[in-house]
Amino acid sequence: MENALMDAYRWLPPEAIKILLVLFLSFLIGLEREERKATEGHYAFGGVRTFPLIGLIGYSVALLSGGQFMAVFLAFVVVGSFLLLSYWRKLCSSEVAGVTSEMSGLATFLVGALVYYGHFWIATALSVASLLLLELKAVLEGLATRIPSDEILTFAKFLLLSAVILPVLPRQEFGRFHINPFKTWLVVVAVSAISYGSYVLQKLTKQRGGVVLAAFLGGAYSSTLTTVVISRRAAREQQHPHLFSGAILIASGMMYVRLVALIALFNHQLAGVLAFPYFGLAALAIATGWIWSHRPDPQASDVKREYQPENPLELRAAFLFALLFLGMLVATQLAITHLGRSGVNVLAAVMGVTDVDPFIMGMTQAAGTLTPLKMAASAVVIAAASNNLVKGIYAYSLADKKTGFQGLGFLAGLAALGLAPLFWL
Repeated sequence: MENALMDAYRWLPPEAIKILLVLFLSFLIGLEREERKATEGHYAFGGVRTFPLIGLIGYSVALLSGGQFMAVFLAFVVVGSFLLLSYWRKLCSSEVAGVTSEMSGLATFLVGALVYYGHFWIATALSVASLLLLELKAVLEGLATRIPSDEILTFAKFLLLSAVILPVLPRQEFGRFHINPFKTWLVVVAVSAISYGSYVLQKLTKQRGGVVLAAFLGGAYSSTLTTVVISRRAAREQQHPHLFSGAILIASGMMYVRLVALIALFNHQLAGVLAFPYFGLAALAIATGWIWSHRPDPQASDVKREYQPENPLELRAAFLFALLFLGMLVATQLAITHLGRSGVNVLAAVMGVTDVDPFIMGMTQAAGTLTPLKMAASAVVIAAASNNLVKGIYAYSLADKKTGFQGLGFLAGLAALGLAPLFWL
C-alpha cells in the first residue's frame, strides 16, 4: 500500500498534488459550514461546493499571477466584496447575523494561495485552526461568559509586560552599575509569571480545598502575605491553632521552592549552590506543616478558605518592582565596593524585613561577576532566613496566642535551619 502511494505521488505532477491538497482542506471547512447551515434554519453562506471553489480561486490566482503579491491581494479584495454582499443579504433576512462563514471564505482563499507558494504546513494549520474555531462555537462562547472581564484584563496586562514591553528593551549594559534594561524587565516578567500562575490556580480552586491548599498556593504567590492573612483569620477563629500554624509553615516551605525556581531562571551556578539545601528545607517545612496541621484542634469542624489573592499584575506594582530591583543592584554593588562581605550580609538581613524578591533577584545578576558566587549565596541565605523570622513575628503579633506562639516557633526554627548553609559557604 505504501509503495503504491509513493508511486502515485511520483506519477502525479506537483500541481496536481497541490490542487488535491487545496480541495481536501477547503472541503473540510465547507463540510463543517454545510452541517451548520442545515441546523440554522435561515440563509447562510456556502457549503461543500462553495468553499472548495474559493480555495481553487485562491490557488489559481496565485498561479496565474506568477506569485505577484498585488494580483493575489486584488483577487482577495474581489472575493471579499462578494462575501460582503452575502453578509449584507444575511443582515436583511435575519436578526441574528454572524460573519463567521464569510470570514471562513476569506481564510479558504488564503489556504489556496498558501498551497501554491508551497507553505503546506501553514495552509494545513490554518485549515485545522479554522475547523476548531468553527466546531467549538458553543464551547468558546460558553467560556467567554464564564471568564470575568477583569480576568481577561489581567491576562492582557501579563501579555503587555511579557510580549509587548520586554522585546523592545535594549539588551546592553549602561553606566557604571551595568544596568541592562532587558534583563531588568525580564526579572519583572519572571516574578510576575510565577505569581500569576499561583493566582490562576487559586482562582480555579477557590471552591475546593481548605486552608492547607491555600497555604500551598499562597506560598508560591507570596509567603509573607499568606502568613499575614492566615494569622489574622486565626485571631478570629481561635479554636484551630494546629491548622493555622501548620499552614503558615507550609507557606514558608513553598517560598523556598519559589526562590529556587526564580534563581534557576537567571543564574544556574547560584541555583546549583542553593538547590539542595533549599529543597531540603522546603520538604522539611511542608512535611512538618502538613503533619502539624492535621493534629486535632479544640474545634474539629472543617475550615474553608476565605482569602482570594489580589491581581498580581498591576502595572504600577510591576514598575515599582523594577525600580526596587535596580535599587538593590546599585546598593549591592556599593556595599561590595565600600563595605565588603559584611556589608552585603547586613543589607541582606535588612531586606529580609521587607520584600526579599528584588534583593535576591539582584543577587542572581551579580553572582559570579560583580559578586563572588559564595558571597551571593550567603546573602540569599541570610535574606530568606531574615524574612522567615519577620514572618514569625507577624504571626505572633496578629494571630491568637496559641497560633502565634506556634507559628513564631516554627518560623524561627526554619530561619535557624535556613542559616545552616553558611557553614560551608
